[in-house]
Amino acid sequence: MAPNGSDLRMTIAGAILPALLALVACSSFSPPLTAAQQQSNPPPSQSTAPPNAAASKQAPAGVSSEPPSLPVDEIIKRFAAREAEFKQERDNYTYTQTFLVQTLDYNGYPDGEYRMTSDIIFTNTGKRYEKVTNAPPSTLTRVALSEEDLADLQNVQPFVLTTAELPKYDITYVGREKVDELSTYVFEVKPKKFEKNQRYFQGRIWVDDADLEIVKTFGKAVPDIHKGGSENIFPRFETYRENIEGHYWFPTYTHADDMLYFSSGAIRIRMTVRYKDYKRFRVTSRILAPGDQPQDDH
Repeated sequence: MAPNGSDLRMTIAGAILPALLALVACSSFSPPLTAAQQQSNPPPSQSTAPPNAAASKQAPAGVSSEPPSLPVDEIIKRFAAREAEFKQERDNYTYTQTFLVQTLDYNGYPDGEYRMTSDIIFTNTGKRYEKVTNAPPSTLTRVALSEEDLADLQNVQPFVLTTAELPKYDITYVGREKVDELSTYVFEVKPKKFEKNQRYFQGRIWVDDADLEIVKTFGKAVPDIHKGGSENIFPRFETYRENIEGHYWFPTYTHADDMLYFSSGAIRIRMTVRYKDYKRFRVTSRILAPGDQPQDDH
């Protein structure tokens, strides 16, 4: 996100990237928060975050140093393979995604927001695409959403660490922790290096010790971008997954409430992403050649 004074109306990401880049390049912005305002204690604000997301602005506590029941390298290998299966499976599902970004004033109340609801669906020929169903005019005046924000929405907030992605990251075993009723392994994850125009996750992941799948992430999209006079800074977030149809853990909720420190001043950002109504896409009919037998669609 970048400081900006221009309104932003989003449709499908691919159709608006040039316009977004132009907006991010703008240098005008509303007056930043003053130092006195930043130091005041805002009243509590309502939040839709789950109770155990209260620590989203600091490293989670309660991790034990209990060793894993399997060698760490074996756990990483297994959960990455399981994540690769999950990634492929999620591509077969339709779902509804609601994305909300707000800026908050020094009292903790929203003073601008952008909201977009979209359906991830398939054409009759089986091609998957995003259909925006609701995108009211943006009231954001102090920040603009960038190309990177949209890329992170698709790929970093619902972070999936597959076998193919492992060489990009340093992964360190931290310990074990209960997440609700789940017993999990906790890992610290950070990119080994930054490739040009690539986005990465940096933070912690919680891996269910039974299914060996990621069930929670806490961290941020990296790198922050400082180029010329422009700044593009990204909030810390938590993403929770839920077990869908007893096979895989699907992302269902992302929440961020963070202060972004621009050279022009600090801006508090709240972001919520909800993923719901997962349904597996199935071809309802097909023409069988002579001698073919119908097969179950799994």
